[in-house]
Amino acid sequence: MIIKMRQLNKLQSILFVVGGILMVIGAGCFAFMWHQNIFCWIFLIGAILFTLMQSMQVYSGRNITIRRLRRIMALSNILFLLSGLLMVDQAYQLLIPLFDESGPNGYMNYLTYIYNKWVILMLIACLLECYTTHRISSELKNEDHADTLQK
Repeated sequence: MIIKMRQLNKLQSILFVVGGILMVIGAGCFAFMWHQNIFCWIFLIGAILFTLMQSMQVYSGRNITIRRLRRIMALSNILFLLSGLLMVDQAYQLLIPLFDESGPNGYMNYLTYIYNKWVILMLIACLLECYTTHRISSELKNEDHADTLQK
Protein backbone atom coordinates (compact mmCIF):
# COMPACT_ATOMS: atom_id res chain seq x y z
CA MET A 1 0.00 0.00 0.00
CA ILE A 2 1.48 3.33 -1.10
CA ILE A 3 0.63 6.30 1.10
CA LYS A 4 -0.28 9.17 -1.20
CA MET A 5 -1.67 11.53 1.44
CA ARG A 6 1.00 12.70 3.87
CA GLN A 7 -0.09 12.04 7.44
CA LEU A 8 0.62 14.43 10.28
CA ASN A 9 3.01 13.41 13.04
CA LYS A 10 1.81 13.26 16.64
CA LEU A 11 2.60 16.90 17.49
CA GLN A 12 1.02 18.16 14.28
CA SER A 13 -2.09 16.07 14.93
CA ILE A 14 -2.37 17.53 18.42
CA LEU A 15 -1.99 21.08 17.06
CA PHE A 16 -4.60 20.32 14.40
CA VAL A 17 -7.13 19.17 17.01
CA VAL A 18 -6.28 22.04 19.36
CA GLY A 19 -6.79 24.49 16.49
CA GLY A 20 -10.22 23.03 15.78
CA ILE A 21 -11.19 23.15 19.45
CA LEU A 22 -10.02 26.76 19.74
CA MET A 23 -12.10 27.66 16.69
CA VAL A 24 -15.22 26.11 18.21
CA ILE A 25 -14.68 27.75 21.59
CA GLY A 26 -13.84 31.11 20.03
CA ALA A 27 -16.82 31.12 17.67
CA GLY A 28 -19.27 29.93 20.33
CA CYS A 29 -18.21 32.42 22.97
CA PHE A 30 -17.96 35.23 20.44
CA ALA A 31 -21.46 34.52 19.10
CA PHE A 32 -22.90 34.64 22.61
CA MET A 33 -21.10 37.95 23.18
CA TRP A 34 -18.95 36.73 26.03
CA HIS A 35 -15.66 38.67 26.11
CA GLN A 36 -15.60 39.19 22.35
CA ASN A 37 -12.30 41.07 22.47
CA ILE A 38 -10.60 37.91 23.80
CA PHE A 39 -12.45 35.14 21.97
CA CYS A 40 -11.95 36.69 18.54
CA TRP A 41 -8.22 36.14 19.02
CA ILE A 42 -8.78 32.60 20.28
CA PHE A 43 -10.76 31.81 17.12
CA LEU A 44 -8.10 33.40 14.91
CA ILE A 45 -5.27 31.48 16.60
CA GLY A 46 -7.28 28.27 16.23
CA ALA A 47 -7.93 29.00 12.57
CA ILE A 48 -4.23 29.62 11.96
CA LEU A 49 -3.25 26.36 13.68
CA PHE A 50 -5.96 24.39 11.89
CA THR A 51 -5.08 25.86 8.50
CA LEU A 52 -1.33 25.37 8.88
CA MET A 53 -1.63 21.76 9.99
CA GLN A 54 -4.14 20.94 7.27
CA SER A 55 -1.92 22.49 4.62
CA MET A 56 0.87 20.14 5.72
CA GLN A 57 -1.20 17.16 4.61
CA VAL A 58 0.01 17.03 1.02
CA TYR A 59 -1.50 14.71 -1.56
CA SER A 60 1.13 13.22 -3.88
CA GLY A 61 -1.11 11.01 -6.01
CA ARG A 62 -2.52 11.59 -9.46
CA ASN A 63 -6.23 11.46 -8.72
CA ILE A 64 -7.71 14.63 -10.23
CA THR A 65 -10.75 14.48 -7.96
CA ILE A 66 -8.64 14.52 -4.80
CA ARG A 67 -6.51 17.35 -6.17
CA ARG A 68 -9.67 19.37 -6.87
CA LEU A 69 -11.02 18.60 -3.39
CA ARG A 70 -7.73 19.74 -1.85
CA ARG A 71 -8.06 23.07 -3.68
CA ILE A 72 -11.59 23.45 -2.32
CA MET A 73 -10.24 22.63 1.14
CA ALA A 74 -7.62 25.38 0.70
CA LEU A 75 -10.45 27.79 -0.12
CA SER A 76 -12.26 26.79 3.07
CA ASN A 77 -9.05 27.43 5.03
CA ILE A 78 -8.82 30.92 3.55
CA LEU A 79 -12.45 31.53 4.50
CA PHE A 80 -11.72 30.40 8.09
CA LEU A 81 -8.86 32.91 8.28
CA LEU A 82 -10.96 35.71 6.80
CA SER A 83 -13.72 34.85 9.24
CA GLY A 84 -11.26 35.25 12.11
CA LEU A 85 -10.07 38.59 10.77
CA LEU A 86 -13.65 39.83 10.46
CA MET A 87 -14.27 38.68 14.02
CA VAL A 88 -11.31 40.76 15.19
CA ASP A 89 -12.68 43.70 13.22
CA GLN A 90 -16.09 43.34 14.81
CA ALA A 91 -14.58 43.28 18.29
CA TYR A 92 -12.27 46.27 17.73
CA GLN A 93 -14.01 48.02 14.80
CA LEU A 94 -10.76 48.58 12.97
CA LEU A 95 -12.30 49.18 9.52
CA ILE A 96 -14.84 51.84 10.55
CA PRO A 97 -12.44 54.75 9.83
CA LEU A 98 -12.13 53.55 6.22
CA PHE A 99 -15.90 53.69 5.84
CA ASP A 100 -16.31 56.98 7.70
CA GLU A 101 -14.09 58.66 5.13
CA SER A 102 -16.35 57.47 2.30
CA GLY A 103 -19.13 59.92 3.04
CA PRO A 104 -22.25 60.38 5.15
CA ASN A 105 -23.40 56.76 4.73
CA GLY A 106 -20.04 55.35 5.80
CA TYR A 107 -21.21 53.70 9.01
CA MET A 108 -24.25 52.21 7.30
CA ASN A 109 -22.00 50.83 4.56
CA TYR A 110 -19.79 49.31 7.24
CA LEU A 111 -22.80 47.62 8.81
CA THR A 112 -24.02 46.43 5.42
CA TYR A 113 -20.78 45.02 4.05
CA ILE A 114 -18.55 44.10 7.01
CA TYR A 115 -20.33 43.81 10.36
CA ASN A 116 -21.27 40.20 11.30
CA LYS A 117 -20.22 38.84 7.91
CA TRP A 118 -17.77 36.50 9.66
CA VAL A 119 -20.72 34.19 10.34
CA ILE A 120 -21.42 33.72 6.63
CA LEU A 121 -17.78 33.05 5.80
CA MET A 122 -17.44 30.60 8.67
CA LEU A 123 -20.59 28.68 7.69
CA ILE A 124 -19.45 28.41 4.07
CA ALA A 125 -16.01 27.27 5.24
CA CYS A 126 -17.56 24.66 7.55
CA LEU A 127 -19.77 23.27 4.78
CA LEU A 128 -16.85 23.08 2.36
CA GLU A 129 -14.65 21.48 5.01
CA CYS A 130 -17.23 18.81 5.85
CA TYR A 131 -17.86 18.04 2.19
CA THR A 132 -14.20 17.84 1.19
CA THR A 133 -13.16 15.81 4.24
CA HIS A 134 -15.85 13.23 3.56
CA ARG A 135 -15.17 13.08 -0.17
CA ILE A 136 -11.37 12.88 0.17
CA SER A 137 -11.67 10.02 2.64
CA SER A 138 -14.07 8.24 0.29
CA GLU A 139 -11.80 8.79 -2.72
CA LEU A 140 -8.74 7.57 -0.82
CA LYS A 141 -10.60 4.38 0.14
CA ASN A 142 -11.63 3.85 -3.48
CA GLU A 143 -8.06 4.45 -4.61
CA ASP A 144 -6.70 1.94 -2.07
CA HIS A 145 -9.32 -0.59 -3.12
CA ALA A 146 -8.39 -0.16 -6.79
CA ASP A 147 -4.67 -0.57 -5.94
CA THR A 148 -5.46 -3.77 -4.04
CA LEU A 149 -7.43 -5.20 -6.96
CA GLN A 150 -4.58 -4.51 -9.38
CA LYS A 151 -2.13 -6.59 -7.33
